[in-house]
Amino acid sequence: MDRNQLLQSLDALLEVDRYKDYAPNGLQVEGGSEVNVIVTAVTASQRAIDVAIELGAEMLLVHHGYFWKGEDPCVVGMKQQRLKKLLGHGINLAAYHLPLDGHPQLGNNAQWGKLLECVVEGVLEDAELVCYGTLNEPLTAEAFACKVESGLGRKPLLIEGHQRPIQRIGWCSGGAQDYLDQAAAAGLDAYLSGEVSERNYHQAVEQGICYLACGHHATERGGVQALGQWIEAQHGLSCHFVDEENPV
Repeated sequence: MDRNQLLQSLDALLEVDRYKDYAPNGLQVEGGSEVNVIVTAVTASQRAIDVAIELGAEMLLVHHGYFWKGEDPCVVGMKQQRLKKLLGHGINLAAYHLPLDGHPQLGNNAQWGKLLECVVEGVLEDAELVCYGTLNEPLTAEAFACKVESGLGRKPLLIEGHQRPIQRIGWCSGGAQDYLDQAAAAGLDAYLSGEVSERNYHQAVEQGICYLACGHHATERGGVQALGQWIEAQHGLSCHFVDEENPV
């Protein structure tokens, strides 16, 4: 398939123009003009690049790409090694960050909601990436943490801000711990995200909300896998997901 046609299809699907992001969305490193095999991954790490080379992929499609706002622009060290391999093997690098968090069907948050067995009822008014919904039945904090672990394959860090049952929850994948105040203000029983900061303990305890830090990588595996499946179904290309044992 023509690379530019594929990218136009992805840009339209994910509505990239809606987002003011921290890195460019879409094509970040130009490779060959034809794409037949795609490797998908959460992050464009060296391992993901190496697998793309091994599989003869013409595109590496990720959630976390390169060229982040504020980063050192010099092409040295790790950045030089990554770009050298991509360019040397003619591999396109395409990345979708916030658009892949927010897509209502394929996004990280939508896919995580399926693992939580919680239908997305909406997003918070002042935090549009934070989904919320109601569990089928109320659970203790420990039982809910076990449910989260079962879905993600990773044990979350649980901060119990109260002892009442959990049923109304909010969630946002990745480094979204700073939405905890908004989740508490919305009257949710629990809020889930990927990362945790020291202040989150006090925010949860003092505002009476449970907080679960579930891992940045673990909470963002779903979106890029779902996007790969969409590409296979819509365009007939071969997509291979590469996972890593990232504990963060």
